[in-house]
Amino acid sequence: MVQPIDTMTLRNAINGRYSVRAYAPEKIDKSTLRALLVAAVRAPTAMHTEPWQFVIVQDTNALRRLSDRVKATLATDATHLHPDRNSSDIFSQSDFNVFYDAGTLVIIYAKAAGHFVQADCWLAAENLMLSAHAMGLGTCVIGSAATALNMLAVKQEFGIPPEAIAVAPIIVGKPRGEAVPSVRKEPQVVAWW
Repeated sequence: MVQPIDTMTLRNAINGRYSVRAYAPEKIDKSTLRALLVAAVRAPTAMHTEPWQFVIVQDTNALRRLSDRVKATLATDATHLHPDRNSSDIFSQSDFNVFYDAGTLVIIYAKAAGHFVQADCWLAAENLMLSAHAMGLGTCVIGSAATALNMLAVKQEFGIPPEAIAVAPIIVGKPRGEAVPSVRKEPQVVAWW
């Protein structure tokens, strides 16, 4: 059961949110997704342009095809993701799912290129992820999927306008098992006038 969105303080949402990489197989219901999208579009937006569009993928076969396409795109050049790790090994594993078996993928697309559209879309992404956490759901940005999601063939398959730009692919779902938020370093202030 998903919790109401207003069950958590903002401080607890910010401090407790973490990237989830193991999901129960259930999909997120439409009313919960609607609440997350409503929270997302409350994000700040430069000059009130609201440049975001959303694509929801919940079809298991479509998620698998997308995962395979992302892996194929990244298998040849995964070192740019984590130069200190051998991430190409992960992407070459046939059973690895880049969406960690989550039943729901929310992709925030920018309607078109512009000066602040990517920043606006990331602000919407943070609202969505904090709201999901407050509802007892897990999220994880799958940034490595953006290149594949921007391919014309993928856009055509999902009916996405060709000028749209995939900015923030986010998986959402019920976490499987317990995880602990990662430790963060103290803020690094380089100047304070």
